[in-house]
Amino acid sequence: MTQANPLWGAPRIHGELLKLGIDISGRSVSRLMPKGRKPPSQTWRTFLDNHFRESVSIDFLTVPTATFRVLYVFIVLAHDRRRVLHFNVTEHPTAAWTAQRIIETFPDETAPRFLLRDRDGSISLISVLLLKEPLDHRIATLFYLTCTWLLMRG
Repeated sequence: MTQANPLWGAPRIHGELLKLGIDISGRSVSRLMPKGRKPPSQTWRTFLDNHFRESVSIDFLTVPTATFRVLYVFIVLAHDRRRVLHFNVTEHPTAAWTAQRIIETFPDETAPRFLLRDRDGSISLISVLLLKEPLDHRIATLFYLTCTWLLMRG
């Protein structure tokens, strides 16, 4: 029955067998069904091994100062040579500031294929999407973000 109907699960086959008058438990049906073997999916380690030349990471670090202020360090790391592509420091990171740093790091068509990041609020989706746009559109979007931020700020 499983070979004729590969999309049927154990509960459906159990119900059909009961309709045919075959008294068997659902547990027995699921135990006797062949296990479908899926090909193994790519692991995170395999992905990094295959694409490390085309990927960079961006993140923020916090640095406490001697005067008890907190500075935020934006850093961009290339995985192929384990080198720092760009870093910058600010007291108040915003999405517009982060987007400008990304534009400075990847001018024109030098954006990487894969960008690894966490879900930090200052690394907004707009900042990441800037990597896929032409330079003149990036500047217009950055101008829009800055104007919107200034208007919201009052």
